[in-house]
Amino acid sequence: MNEALQRVIQRNDTWRGNEGRFAGQFLSANGNCYREGAGLPTGYSTLDSELQQQGWPLGSTIELLSDGCGLGAMGLFLPAMENLSEQGRWQVFIAPPYTPYAPLLAARGIDTQQVLLVHPRNREDLLWATEQALRSSTCSAVFSWLGAENYSYGELRKLQLAATGGDSLAILFRPHQAACNHAPASLRLQMREYRKVHILKQRGGNQAIDVDLPPAEDIPQQPQLWELPVYPPATDKHSSALG
Repeated sequence: MNEALQRVIQRNDTWRGNEGRFAGQFLSANGNCYREGAGLPTGYSTLDSELQQQGWPLGSTIELLSDGCGLGAMGLFLPAMENLSEQGRWQVFIAPPYTPYAPLLAARGIDTQQVLLVHPRNREDLLWATEQALRSSTCSAVFSWLGAENYSYGELRKLQLAATGGDSLAILFRPHQAACNHAPASLRLQMREYRKVHILKQRGGNQAIDVDLPPAEDIPQQPQLWELPVYPPATDKHSSALG
């Protein structure tokens, strides 16, 4: 390749049709350009400062390990959801433990008409739905609750490869005990307690460090984000049986 042509290809305003990229930039499905290597701001300054890309990496899976099916941890991603809502693409919840509380999402500026809930019937459907959502250019965010089941490295690798084909925020919720297993995710976090995040692994960045989220940059606690099931009050007959 001659020198003049090489210079043209490296220009920032040169579009590479086979890659969907400008030189030095990534072209998202909605036409927005992001600098290559830059992450999506998390909304929490202390966390951004510790992440390799200064935010959530896009086009790669992120694992969030926590107790309680990731219920409390989901609030960590509300600022990103708010940001991504401007794109007008789907934000997909796959196998969520409960129904998201629509008034809270709307209050945060998240368009609930863009939130899609998927309830797979079994493990195979869960993996398939997650992979398809990650491959789709119509999704700006994919949140998938993989549950407490064990997954092979190959199964998780398949999801990682699907994510690299797009520019979605790709979050996989798994239990704490999954920390002892190898995973291909570029970023693995543990939510140990409210406002405390442990960076278990990140590609090319600091690892095994704790991050305290500033109180001023608060995240909603569990009952605010989800429509938790309401259990009927015990009847007299039931109460007497317990007594």
